[in-house]
Amino acid sequence: MNKLENFEEKLDRLIELCQQLKAENKSLREREAGLVGERGQLLEKNELARQKIQTMINRLKNMSAEQ
Repeated sequence: MNKLENFEEKLDRLIELCQQLKAENKSLREREAGLVGERGQLLEKNELARQKIQTMINRLKNMSAEQ
């Protein structure tokens, strides 16, 4: 194999690797976007639960203060 063929083979492998990395990068970005959305939903649910618990605590305090 001469130098040109060797170079072409290396270049082909590099192009293939670049394509694989682009596909992997796209997949990871899509996954990240999904996880960011899921995180936002979980934060909202967590805040709602916190508010409900705080309301219950306040009600219990009021009940014990009335007695």
